[in-house]
Amino acid sequence: MLIEHRGKSPVVPDTAYVAPSAVLCGAVVLGEGARIMHGAVLTAEDGEVRTGTNVVVLENALVRGRAKHPAILGDAVLIGPHAHINGATVEDEVFVATGAAAFPGAVAGTRSELRLNSVLHVNSRLAPDTVLPIGWIAAGDPARLFSPDQHDELWEVQRGLDFPGTVYGVARGTSMRTLMARQADFYGAHRDDRTL
Repeated sequence: MLIEHRGKSPVVPDTAYVAPSAVLCGAVVLGEGARIMHGAVLTAEDGEVRTGTNVVVLENALVRGRAKHPAILGDAVLIGPHAHINGATVEDEVFVATGAAAFPGAVAGTRSELRLNSVLHVNSRLAPDTVLPIGWIAAGDPARLFSPDQHDELWEVQRGLDFPGTVYGVARGTSMRTLMARQADFYGAHRDDRTL
């Protein structure tokens, strides 16, 4: 489904394929040979989503562009099922496995791999040719790799990356009532969307 959002419509070249149950919303630009499979959502609420050539976004993956952090997928990229690319740059020839996530301001370097359920944190840069192991977290610039049992060490790096400021534009400690009132208002802009 192609949706116009805030006056911007997706651009899909003739060589691309978008499954009938996939959604492209707003300023989404697909590259030649892109394949967007069933249930995948590429949404440009307030920032662009762009793919290179021969990109495959598999079932139920989410790629979200943000105002300060467009979602950019390079050439020959695979985004696995249930993966979440939120305002991140994924350079050429990157493999993003099932359930992996990359957050705003993050960069997955050329030929890197984000394995099952791994996380590339906000404002973090994974070096080219790096493998982020299953369930691990990469944080910092350059990114350090943390296993799930290293929470204290991770927090020392993660705290300075400013997740709430980068993702929501608020200070750490902002109440959920305040945050969700802002988010409800932000997503309310979809009331004016138009199916193409």
